[in-house]
Amino acid sequence: MANIDIAPSKTMLNLLHILPAFADEARLRVNVLVEINSMTINKYEIITETGTLKLDRVGYSSLAYPFAYGAIPCTWDHDNDALDIEIVGVTEPLVPGCLAEVRIIGIMKFDDGGEVDDKVIGVLADDKRMDHISSYTQLGSHWEKETTYYWEHYKDLKKPGTCKVSGFYDTVEAVKTIKECEERYVSEYLPKFN
Repeated sequence: MANIDIAPSKTMLNLLHILPAFADEARLRVNVLVEINSMTINKYEIITETGTLKLDRVGYSSLAYPFAYGAIPCTWDHDNDALDIEIVGVTEPLVPGCLAEVRIIGIMKFDDGGEVDDKVIGVLADDKRMDHISSYTQLGSHWEKETTYYWEHYKDLKKPGTCKVSGFYDTVEAVKTIKECEERYVSEYLPKFN
């Protein structure tokens, strides 16, 4: 797990801005701030400026998240938010707001109403039940269909037909996207506060 090399203070640290995206790039491990558990319709989101977890909305339908979900620190995606990650194969609920190391197994390219909102796919890095999974393809075709169905229909009662999964890709593409989002964080997000 990432160690924080910052002196203690009376103010709370915002992990979204002090942890690196990669916990161990060579082992495909990223730091993740967990926002949502699987099997909920509640959409929690970390407030970028404060690091506080907020109930963003209650889902418009009964479609529950089929995976846990979080944000990768020090990244900035095209949707003006930290890069998202789906955490699959979680056997016990994760505590929203906790920090987890997640091993990358792929990425899903996603268009959310004309906005790029890609989702890295990963498994908990230290869950021995997941050690044999190195690619999203090992999750099976039904997992891919279920995930596609979720993302293409979760907003149907609010904005039907606005979401489109553009495909699933390997870890090379996932790492490339994370690095692009790290660069965007430095070039687009940080200058707002200097």
